Amino acid sequence: MLEIEIDGKKLTVPTGSTVMDAAHANGTYIPHFCYHKKLSIAANCRMCLVDVEKAPKPMPACATPVTQGMIVRTKSDKAIQAQKSVMEFLLINHPLDCPICDQAGECHLQDLSYEHGKEGTRYEFNRRTFHKEDIGPYIQLHMTRCILCYRCTYVADQLTNDRVHGVLDRGDHAQISTYISKAIDNDFSGNMIDVCPVGALTDRTFRFKNRVWFTKPVDAHRNCETPGCCGKTTLWLRGDEVFRVTARKDMAEGVGRATEGRGLQDGHFIAHLGQQRHHVIGGVVLGVQQHVKEGKSNLAQCLH
Repeated sequence: MLEIEIDGKKLTVPTGSTVMDAAHANGTYIPHFCYHKKLSIAANCRMCLVDVEKAPKPMPACATPVTQGMIVRTKSDKAIQAQKSVMEFLLINHPLDCPICDQAGECHLQDLSYEHGKEGTRYEFNRRTFHKEDIGPYIQLHMTRCILCYRCTYVADQLTNDRVHGVLDRGDHAQISTYISKAIDNDFSGNMIDVCPVGALTDRTFRFKNRVWFTKPVDAHRNCETPGCCGKTTLWLRGDEVFRVTARKDMAEGVGRATEGRGLQDGHFIAHLGQQRHHVIGGVVLGVQQHVKEGKSNLAQCLH
């Protein structure tokens, strides 16, 4: 165990922990995009820069291991200025299309730009743009919105045996795409949409159908003799109609439990949420809608 200090609070954390882990254990939120506790550390977005005493420059909290006696400040002027600078870089090429973006309402970039962004931009050159691309039967890629956090590639690389997309080119020309236009068609393709912190990857079955704040999330599960059909999900309803199905996230434990034998143990990567969620889960969704209507009817009869 190691003793450290974060924002004036002394903590004892396990050896091998990162500053991000220690902050989460303390209830301190550090803004981030690429970090996900169920994926390996990328440290690409640099949004989680914090002020570490005696360090020559701000350090990424997700990739900085804790040392004995370390003093970390997440709200100092140095840390806040570093986060604002990173946000300015991330917004250089990002389009201002929040009103028509399906990610609006649950977009991390939208939230953090409100907290750490600036009113305007100093960038005077042309922004880089890309054409929309269907990289799978259920995924559409808007590369113009991508901030290259690599989350989707990490999901494919660490959860599947046939990753067919990745980062092409380098520097300002870097982009997410598939190799030789091969479509992403595996059980975890839906999870790539779920982990995207911006609107770069959108669900083709949900595009422009509704706004998130008009729908109500309801936890659901399916029990089946076949392990590949079982899992816990979240249904997003508006009235009696189910508009989409996503991974269930358990706020108490971080994320929900995955299906047996598939996905990350104790992770929210559920096999249904890829290709199968629109076939296997599709049948469940129809059943849920019928049960909702029957339940309302039975409740009305009971009230009378």
